[in-house]
Amino acid sequence: MNEGQEMEEHFALLLEKLKEQQMTEFRELFLALHIYEQGQFYQSVGEFDRKQIYSYLSPKELADMFDVIEEDNENMKDYLAEMRPSYAAEMLSEMYTDNAVDLLNMLDKSQKAKYLSLMSSEDAGEIKELLHYEDDTAGAIMTTEFVSIVANQTVRSAMYVLKNQADVAETIYYVYVVDQENHLVGVISLRDLIVNDDDTMISDVLSERVISVHVGDDQEDVAQTIRDYDFLAVPVTDYDDHLLGIVTVDDIIDVIDDEAASDYSGLAGVNVEEVSENPIKAASKRLPWLITLLFLGMSTATLISHYEELVSQASILAVFISLITGTAGNAGTQSLAVAVRRLAVSDEKDNSFTRLILSEVLTGLVTGAITGLAIFIVVGVWQHNFPLGFVIGMAMLCAITVANLAGSLIPMLMDKLGFDPAVASGPFITTLSDLTSVLIYFNIAALFMQYFV
Repeated sequence: MNEGQEMEEHFALLLEKLKEQQMTEFRELFLALHIYEQGQFYQSVGEFDRKQIYSYLSPKELADMFDVIEEDNENMKDYLAEMRPSYAAEMLSEMYTDNAVDLLNMLDKSQKAKYLSLMSSEDAGEIKELLHYEDDTAGAIMTTEFVSIVANQTVRSAMYVLKNQADVAETIYYVYVVDQENHLVGVISLRDLIVNDDDTMISDVLSERVISVHVGDDQEDVAQTIRDYDFLAVPVTDYDDHLLGIVTVDDIIDVIDDEAASDYSGLAGVNVEEVSENPIKAASKRLPWLITLLFLGMSTATLISHYEELVSQASILAVFISLITGTAGNAGTQSLAVAVRRLAVSDEKDNSFTRLILSEVLTGLVTGAITGLAIFIVVGVWQHNFPLGFVIGMAMLCAITVANLAGSLIPMLMDKLGFDPAVASGPFITTLSDLTSVLIYFNIAALFMQYFV
């Protein structure tokens, strides 16, 4: 029996105990699961069964599970609404602060106020601090559950602090060192605390070179910092270098997933995270962009109509329209994807606009030349007309080069103007490439008409 089948049987047994109201047996089976698996079971049952679970689990036990459920789950608001307000408020208090904030941010102001009013002033205060930070910043994704110590204490006393705070801290692998005014002055790892003698002073073993991020930094920059330095967590400070919180790697994984989905949505011209089984609803999400592209596509059709006389003189030209526009569109989409990715991962100092554009133009020339040479030979042999092959090959070279230029230039210009470069979507670049490719193709054909007709 494989692991999936075992889990299905375990879930079936859990559901049976739940429906038979065997609380003790249910709790034993449920709490034996990994927290992720608890979340999967919880989300697989209906509202009636979930309400039964609330009566069997403490707010702390439910909070542990909610900490690992994806915060962008569209059902999260419904889950909270099912609970008694006091139970939900206590559960939110038991969650890690950053996760509780993510969940509260899905609610309207009156609902937030209701749950905050039911919490203790201390818990509500910590959550309110994070609620004030702008979305997609370090402040919005940081947690305030971390361990900090001072430099003028021994390893023994630091371990005492660590043991007392470990059960509420989101991570204990890094312990941050602050002064009396809560300025970040250093960091020490759990390994350093373990291997050094108890009487060793923290000031003698701490690392003063601390990589931190500012509370207002974009979450993508925070993700890049953690990726570059292979951190499990990074401290967050304000303008005066006061330690405010930490961002952990599990939150950064969520950020990377969100940013990847956002970029892919932009490239596809549709929100890939909104998966709907309702065809009408799904179509309503896609139609606006498709209708826009339809009108842009009409401009290509209109342009072709202007060359009707040229096509009537050499009807063979019509055969290769889709070949040239399709290849150029593919090249433009490739260039767009590379440009968006390069903008996302490159350091600002390495983000030379001119160098990136020149690189893509040269790439377009190389790929265009090779593709053009190949089609020149194929058309020349196939049609026994090498002048026609030359026209097709030259058009292919120019169309691919221009498409590469557009695919890289447009997202870079959008980035310079402060817009998300991913919204320069693949369908838009493809449609633009169709327009320029047709223009290039027929103008080259007109120049060399006398040689291949």
